[in-house]
Amino acid sequence: MTRTVYVNGEYLPETEAKVSIFDRGFLMADGVYEVTSVLDGKLIDFDGHAKRLERSLRELDMPHPDVLPDLLDVHRELVRLNGIEEGMIYLQITRGAPDDRDFVFPDPETTKPTVVLFTQNKPGLANSPAAKKGIKIISIEDQRWARRDIKTVQLLFPSMGKMMAKAAGKDDAWMVEDGAVTEGTSNNAYIIKDNTIITRHLGNEILHGITRAAVLRFAKEAQMKVEERSFTIAEAQEADEAFITSASTFVMPVVEIDDVTIGTGTPGPIAARLREIYLDESRKVAV
Repeated sequence: MTRTVYVNGEYLPETEAKVSIFDRGFLMADGVYEVTSVLDGKLIDFDGHAKRLERSLRELDMPHPDVLPDLLDVHRELVRLNGIEEGMIYLQITRGAPDDRDFVFPDPETTKPTVVLFTQNKPGLANSPAAKKGIKIISIEDQRWARRDIKTVQLLFPSMGKMMAKAAGKDDAWMVEDGAVTEGTSNNAYIIKDNTIITRHLGNEILHGITRAAVLRFAKEAQMKVEERSFTIAEAQEADEAFITSASTFVMPVVEIDDVTIGTGTPGPIAARLREIYLDESRKVAV
């Protein structure tokens, strides 16, 4: 089935979608993005993603596209047109396509942002087999730029990290800077020790995850103890449990780090409970 995608105000078959070779997203990675999950045909945490998108645009001094106030309608229409029950919607905004390549930002009066959205159909997203057995990760040096709090399309090193993990026969990687874990290649990282959930504090070093914010809120509402601070790989290897969060994995248990088994080597009760709470509560307020 050919997907219907959205490009600069038009709903088009994916085979007809085109973006200029001069687009700054292509030439300069000068763009931002968001990924919103769909469960039961509804959008999960949409408001959080929309607010973070606006923050990313502001941080890069990127013009707001005219469609910004109507993004919820666009998302819903793509869900409808593509019959998505479980899956994701990818949104990307770039600084647009000027007449030629230049390091200097183009005049926003003459170069409008490029806006692209497409769906990904992922049946069984909420019931991922990986959540029942947990994932195995490696640690790698964090070599990204210094503004990881902005959700840009500069994803080359995270992609390299995924491939390092794959080459090692593992599922993913956690990045380490100055001896402390920053985050996963496409997710926030957590450990649990003595019934306390520990995750890195917010700052420019990590993405301010929308799923992260929701999970920590639900954890506190459930009277779970949370500490936002740095931790090392060695500390993680001594933890009782570990997990990651993201829009596409929700809460995903980690059972091995650098070949060291975490806890019992199976998903622990706190991570499993957080996943259950997150899915239940998010479905209640999905749009």
